[in-house]
This record gives sequence, structure tokens and C-alpha cells, in this order.
Amino acid sequence: MIELILLGPGMIRSTPLLGTAEATCRPGEPGPAIMVTVRGLKDRIGTLKLEVYPSNDDDFLADDNVLVSQRKVFRRIVQPVPRLGPVQLCIRIPKPGAYSLSLLHDRDSNHKFSLSIDGIGFAGNPRLGWSKPRASEARVIAGPGLTPVPVAINYRKGLFGFGPIARPAR
Repeated sequence: MIELILLGPGMIRSTPLLGTAEATCRPGEPGPAIMVTVRGLKDRIGTLKLEVYPSNDDDFLADDNVLVSQRKVFRRIVQPVPRLGPVQLCIRIPKPGAYSLSLLHDRDSNHKFSLSIDGIGFAGNPRLGWSKPRASEARVIAGPGLTPVPVAINYRKGLFGFGPIARPAR
């Protein structure tokens, strides 16, 4: 997808829309990239949305349009949940370093987080309450190749918050 940006009278520049073009891993590409193994899916419906942010509290989970317009790191991939087998998602990053990562299980595929339906997980698998985790709790230190990261999906559990169906080993 391409987004057109108007820079002034008669000036148009096209850029990849919200980090998706840069995020897609290519077959055989060595990296740098993050390979997420998803654990604890409630079911095999809907889509998975994996996002990479700068690893600081001001930018983590910030509006994607703002991050892109400020030329900050933002990457996103969205794919259907595979019906069978292990669930892995690969997302490219611009260079080795620290990033914070979120993963949404959008069970109804409506492109937004629905508190009572969808699941959410973060790198580092922090325990979730009613507020977002700090960037440091969802941080990945990525190397020059493929960096493996397990992520447990958390779903709402009654009135008391969120929890995973299965928490991955660290």
C-alpha cells in the first residue's frame, strides 16, 4: 500500500503506508527481523496484527500515523490466523537494537481491539492489568539475524483483568 503525502503546492511524495511495506519478511532474507512464536490462542479465527514500536514509553503504542509522520520506527503486519500448526510471524526491523512489540488477536477481524472479544500479547510476556505495559516490559533486543521471541496471548478473564491461556517458557 502506498500513501500520498502533500508537501506543498504541486509537491507529492509517496511513502509506504504505516510501515507495512517495510515490515514484510521476504523468503530467505536473513534479517534483521523478529520471529514471533504465538502461544495460547483461544481459537483459530480472525487475524493477527503484529506491531513494532520504538522502545520508549512516549512512543510505545502511540498512534501509527504520528510515528510514521515523525519518521520514527513503526512496522506492522496483519495476517489471518493459520487454521493448523504452529503460529509464527516474521516482521522486519530497520536495524539491530531495542524495540517494543505488541500482538493483537483480532478474533472478529474488525481492525481494532475489542476488550471482551480479542486477545493481546507483548514481547517479554508481562502480566497485564487494566493499563498498558511499559515499553521496557515489552522490549526485544534484536540482533542482525532472525531474533526469536515467544508471545503469550492474553484474554479478558471476567472482571479481574487479563491472563494467558498458556504462558510460554522464558
